[in-house]
Parts: sequence; structure tokens; C-alpha cells
Amino acid sequence: MKKAISIICTLLLLAFTLSSCTKANTEYAGKTVTGKITSIDKTTVTLALGEMSENTEMPSPPSDGGQSDSGQDDSKAPPEKPDGDSQNGETPPEKPDGTSSDSSADQNAPNGNTDNAPSGAPGGNAPGTGAPDKTVFTENGETAEVNLKKATVTESSQNIEISALSVGDIITVTFDDKGKATSVEKVSSENGNSSSAADSTAKSANTIDSDGTYSDTAYYSVGDDENALLIDGKSVTLENITVNKSAGTSSNTENGDFYGINAAVLVKGGAVVDIKNATVSSSAQNGNGVFCYGSGTTVNISDSTITTTADNSGGIQTTGGGTTNAENLTVSTGGNSSAAIRSDRGGGTVNVTGGTYKSSGYNSPAVYSTAAITVKDAVLTAENSEALVIEGENSISLTNCTVSGNMSDTKGSSSDENVHNVMIYQSMSGDANVGTSSFAMNGGTLTSYNGDMFYITNTVCKMSLSGVTLTNNDPDALLMNVTGNSASHGWGTAGKNGADVTFTADAQNLEGKIRVDTVSKLNMTLSGGSVFTGSVNIENNNEGGEAVANNAVITIDSGCTWNLTADCTVTSLTNNGTINFNGYTITFADGTVLS
Repeated sequence: MKKAISIICTLLLLAFTLSSCTKANTEYAGKTVTGKITSIDKTTVTLALGEMSENTEMPSPPSDGGQSDSGQDDSKAPPEKPDGDSQNGETPPEKPDGTSSDSSADQNAPNGNTDNAPSGAPGGNAPGTGAPDKTVFTENGETAEVNLKKATVTESSQNIEISALSVGDIITVTFDDKGKATSVEKVSSENGNSSSAADSTAKSANTIDSDGTYSDTAYYSVGDDENALLIDGKSVTLENITVNKSAGTSSNTENGDFYGINAAVLVKGGAVVDIKNATVSSSAQNGNGVFCYGSGTTVNISDSTITTTADNSGGIQTTGGGTTNAENLTVSTGGNSSAAIRSDRGGGTVNVTGGTYKSSGYNSPAVYSTAAITVKDAVLTAENSEALVIEGENSISLTNCTVSGNMSDTKGSSSDENVHNVMIYQSMSGDANVGTSSFAMNGGTLTSYNGDMFYITNTVCKMSLSGVTLTNNDPDALLMNVTGNSASHGWGTAGKNGADVTFTADAQNLEGKIRVDTVSKLNMTLSGGSVFTGSVNIENNNEGGEAVANNAVITIDSGCTWNLTADCTVTSLTNNGTINFNGYTITFADGTVLS
């Protein structure tokens, strides 16, 4: 009896202790709170609570060394992610003044290294201006976990998706009388300065504000933060049009990347737009070609040409839950951080059939996915970047595509971490939900001119290959690198940021080395007569992380073959096919050796 009472008392004490740190939402019933987002898990955010107040203190001027009062070198923007500026999935623009660029990478990268380029990241004051921030946020030591699933989320009176929120943002949450979040307002961006979402309200040199068909018309723009053509909430067909965004600077990279500000063509607000036989060009920085933004918005574009030449200027871009259907396009991007098929915060759905999609800048994959992207019968070429990138709980599915990439050893924003052709990862930036990434490729060819064929880190991933011709022209590179990372780019916690990969090869020929580090997992199955000529090895995590179980689990189905090219280490092996040892051995986790 005394023991039972003691346990109850202990539990009550623990509950009281926890409640002092994190209040239940019922305690906020009928109230509004302000907090800084410290973590996001789908629709649930954890907030460090506090309050906003006016900041009257003037910041110190930069030192002679070029550092601002924050102590950071303003001339160098630490890369957040491998293929994007510090807010989205692509690397910081190399020309901060917004001037146009044909960005053939050698000409654009200062000192040959894009990591040292000025960030161009939005928010805050220009270094050295001496202008104070408008408001500051002060934490009060309390935290709260809030589910925003049924809440209306706004930014400067404009509805946004929950996925547009990121760690570091400051929001106000209003609760109903039962303690459920009903409305959320983003009041400050990631760096703590006042939110700049008001600038996400599009302005355009030309606006179509009536349903109908429009043909043989030219639309131009040279203005700052200005679209050449805007369609908001209308049902429109465009035929044989010309759109040219030849100038105009972007004042805010996020507004361009997330909302389509400064794009040549912006479709938003639930509009449904069919575009046929169009010629779209942009030479303005942050001047994406055809931009689809927002849930319910659909762009159907076919038999058209899209060309962009400046940094942060994708070919077709989809964000905020929009849908883009593209058929037989010719897309070419010349700038850095300018994927040919590009998505960003809030993602959406992208379906591509036929056409050619080429990027020539650094950190500009042919496809960058924070969405569900399907491509069939297309040519996807990245001349100075990895070919494909998937971030977080998103996907790329390819059928009968010709794909190639050529990532730089030094000028990619993540070249210091790894050089690769296909990257699957979670950046933890808030641009993509944490969850299972998916990559599937059926038929076609996948060619790497430099680096590992596949690099997977800090995410759960399902991969499948069937009948794909794989060619790696880098003799020292790996077929697959399943591993943790140094966390220098913010991709999880060093020693705990491994990958968990389920990989199926069906009717597939594989050749090369597979590396799995001790904080990662690979469950690999050969099926449908697949042949693997290569090795699998478990290696120590570079950051000294604690090892996890089942690092490498290999299954060989009937009719499949594994030809060893080196000694191997695996956790376990199920062999219903054929293993040709060729004088090498397989060592299991329990010390058993097969030869």
C-alpha cells in the first residue's frame, strides 16, 4: 500500500513538473498567445512562448572585418540546404543586386565558390544601415504544443498553408473556449524581424481579370517585384502568347521562391489556366518562368518554350499546394539555384509528359521536389548540378526518362558534405514535412558524370528501380551512400541523422559499391531477375554516432544474382538466388563469415 501511494505521489509530482514547463491548450481557452516555433511535425508546432515589443536600440555598425552586430560575416551566407537559398531548397543567389545573369556557372560563382556568395535571404535590414528592427521577441520560459490542423493561418491578412511556416517564425495563436486553435497569424519571419508577407501580394504589368480565351498577345515587364502576366482566380486559356520578363529586381528572395513575385507568369488564387504554344522568357533574378501558387490553382501548359537566365529562376515552379500539368515543353534555365522543374514551400502536384528540361547553373538540378512530381518520357539534364533532389515527405516518379547530372566537386552548396547525382534528404528548414521520401524510376537511363549515384541522409526513404540503365562515369564514386551527415548545413543532429532506406531493384542491373554507416539502415531486395555486381559494407559513422540495429539487411529473390567484387559486411542475408563470391567473403553482424 505504501509503495502504491509512493508511486502515485511520484507520478503527480512529475505531472506537476511537466505542466510547469508546457501548458495544456485548455489553459489557453479563449486566449491569444505569441510564440516562436521551435519544431514542426506536420500540423503540430511547438512554441517557445513570449511577447513582441518595440526595439529602440540601434544596432552597432559593422566592424572593419565586414561583420554585423550579430557577429556573422555578412559577406558569407552559410548554406542551409544543398540546392537553395537559405530559405528554400536551393542555394543562395550569387548576385545579390538582382541583376540578370546568364550564370553559366564559371562566370557567376565568385572565387569559384557559391557558398561564399551573399545570401540575398529576406528579412532584416541591410548590414550597416543602422536602421533598428521594428520589433523583438522575448521568451518567457514557457512552451506549448499546438495542433493547427483546423486553424486558419494568415500572413498580413493573406491566407497561407501551414507548410509555409518554418522553425524560427513567430506566430500568434487564438484559441476557442475549448482550447482549440482557431486562427494563426505569422507576425515575424525566421530571423525575428517583421514578416514581409505583405510583399507577397502580387503586382503585375499585365493582369487578366476576366474568364476567357486570349491569343496572339505579348506581355512584358521591366518593373521591380512585378510579374509580366498575372492570373488570379480566373479560368483562362492562353494561346500563342509571348511573355518576357526582361528586367526588374526582386526585393525578397522568399517572396519570389514561395509566392511567385517577380515571375514572368504567375497563376494563383484557385485560377485554372491552359497555356498552349507560348514563349516565356525571363532574365530577372528571382524571375521564375511559369509559377503556380496555392491550393486549387491549376496550370495546364503544353507545346511551349520557357527560358530563364538569372539566379533563383526556375522553369516551371509549383508551391503552396498548386497543380502543374506540363506536356512537351522545352525548358532551359541558366542561373544558379534554378531547377528546370522546381517546387518550394507548400509543394503541390506536378505532372510532366514529354519535353526537354535543362539546367546549366550550379545548385540547379533538373528536378527539385518538395512536392509530388511525376515525369514521363522526358529528357532531364543538369549540366553543373546533381540531376534530382527530393526533400522530406515528397516524391519523384520517373518513367522512361533520360536523366543526367554533373555536380561540381567544389561549387555546389553541399559539395563539402557529399557529391552525388540523386540526393534524398530532410533539410529541417520547414520547407518540407518530415516523413518518408519516395523515389521510383522505371525504364530510361540515369547517368552520373561526377559523384555517388545516390546519396540519402537524414530521412526515411522508399526507393525502387526497374529496368533502368545506370551509368556512373566517376570510377571512385559509390552506387549508393546511405549515411548520416556532419549537420553543418542543419540537416538533423550529427551522429543521429542517418537514413532509413527500403530499396527494391526489380529486373534491374546494378553495379558498384554500397556504403551504409552505423547510424543508418538499408533494407535491400533484389527481385525479378535482378543482377547486382558489387559490394555492401557497413562503416562507422563519421561523427561517432551510436550504432543502430539492422544496418544492412539483404534479400536475394529466386532468379536473382549477387556477384561480389570485394569483401562485404552485412547485418543479415536471405538468399533464395545465387551468390558468386569470386574469392571474397560476406561477414555478418554476429561474426559469421560466408565464402
